[in-house]
Amino acid sequence: MGEPEQPESNGQVVLDAEGRPADQASADTTEDVLAEQRSDTAPDEEPAEEPDDGPVGPVRTWRTRGDYVALALLLVAVLVGGLLVWAFSDVRNTDSRTGPSEVALLPPVTVLPPSLGEVWRAPSAATPVPVSVDSVVVTGDGGEVVGRDPLTGDVRWSYRRNWPLCTVSTAWGRAFALYRKDTNCSELTTLDLASGKRGPQRNGDAANDTRLLNEGSHVLATGNTYFEVYRRDDLVRSLEYGNLRAIVNAGKQPRPGCEYGSFAVTSGKVAVVERCYALDPSDRLTILKPNPEKFDEPQVMSSVVVGEKGARVVALTNNRVAVAVPGKLQVFDADTGGLIRDYPVEVTAEELAGDPPGRVVASTTSTANVYWFTGSRTIALSLVDLNPVWSLPAQGPATTLAGRALVPVRDGLAVVDQVTGQVAARIPVNRDGYTGPVLPATEGPIVFEQRGGTLVALR
Repeated sequence: MGEPEQPESNGQVVLDAEGRPADQASADTTEDVLAEQRSDTAPDEEPAEEPDDGPVGPVRTWRTRGDYVALALLLVAVLVGGLLVWAFSDVRNTDSRTGPSEVALLPPVTVLPPSLGEVWRAPSAATPVPVSVDSVVVTGDGGEVVGRDPLTGDVRWSYRRNWPLCTVSTAWGRAFALYRKDTNCSELTTLDLASGKRGPQRNGDAANDTRLLNEGSHVLATGNTYFEVYRRDDLVRSLEYGNLRAIVNAGKQPRPGCEYGSFAVTSGKVAVVERCYALDPSDRLTILKPNPEKFDEPQVMSSVVVGEKGARVVALTNNRVAVAVPGKLQVFDADTGGLIRDYPVEVTAEELAGDPPGRVVASTTSTANVYWFTGSRTIALSLVDLNPVWSLPAQGPATTLAGRALVPVRDGLAVVDQVTGQVAARIPVNRDGYTGPVLPATEGPIVFEQRGGTLVALR
């Protein structure tokens, strides 16, 4: 096909409707379109102003006197609220000073020292016995818990609350500090033994004279009419027993209304002496699981009336439990509650009158024996069957050092063979006239003595 034919002009100019030459009108149209496109895209040109429809009403500003007054009141309320929260918060009433996370472990002692002298002392009314483990010793007094170097007594860490301490204990590499808030011991805090860094906490319902007993996987808080058990990982309550403040499942407590005289624990078992004189003619020995399926539905493993009043549970193993009554020691099967045997021992009704402090007898445990302090004697009980193996007049239970038992006696420590009870030596100790009970422990080469509200370190 050929090119389209162009109309001949014949020398005539073709005009458009507006009287302009047709080819010029076409060119003008093209230029206008391009100009419009450039106007839309040119960055330097200002957009056309929107038409002003005029004011729609008075403009509100935040610059009146009332606005400033309202803002000031709001700021004051926020500041006062923040100050009140801070003033009554745990942070405001807590002073925590942590230390290094590593501890140099003290080497074991293989040779007994020829003498012992005081190297340091500290007030520690909240520790019923020396609290020492993993080369750290813990003291508690007033509202302050302190982790110390056992050799020097130097402070490694400290933790203080504005409440008084009820008791201090240890379990699982942590110090347990129980504080009294309001009317009971309800604020439990755990602290890393090495650094003092705060760990799990819980609100409980323990008695004011409670003790904390480490069962292995649980901690028992003792009490006169109620006691509870916390599990290891998160301190959640795993058992409550006795007179519950808030009863969820009625009729699940075996004997509500009883009183509890003494406690002992071992792995998987809790032993308690119950006094239910409205039901029983004498004291009752009960063995419980520390972790029943439901915390408020106790699981009783065995329960038996012992036939005597004034009984105290002395020791508990996996299969046996020893109970002291005037003049004898009764050993029961821990699983069935059956009496295995009675042993005559030198313990009087006067020594068993009332309840022991914190409802826990003064005793210590070694690899060979349980050392029970009656109030006038230390009696060694075999770990195999809890039968008495020897006894010695004393001021407290025994501790061990270099394979020997150290028994607190007047003005010193008796060095005793753990198996035979034979006294091999006597180490003098100056107690500055103190004649009360002495609760001993050892950490490396240091011998600790809890004398009332004071902890004394000997070396």
